[in-house]
Amino acid sequence: MDPFTALSDPNRRRMLEMLARREMTAGAIGAAFRISAPAVSQHLKALRVAGLVRVRTEAQWRIYSLNPEKLEAMEDWAARLRRFWKARLEALENELSKTEQDDD
Repeated sequence: MDPFTALSDPNRRRMLEMLARREMTAGAIGAAFRISAPAVSQHLKALRVAGLVRVRTEAQWRIYSLNPEKLEAMEDWAARLRRFWKARLEALENELSKTEQDDD
């Protein structure tokens, strides 16, 4: 699953926000939601498949944590997009300013 598709669900975004604070077991994550355990499991699977979270097993627990590398890659992509649009919007603003000055 694409990371941005995974983030389109508000439950998944909330799970990521929880994991940004600390590692958590699947049970602790699920306790914060009013959805079934299988639904929580499916959301966590989507986040794992998208590469946004990591999971490790300790005894009978599955411990989830953020995957900082994937989040950094998404942040880098967003920064490139911001730079692209910032330059174009500044150029548009300059052209509009010239047009306004010519009309005066």
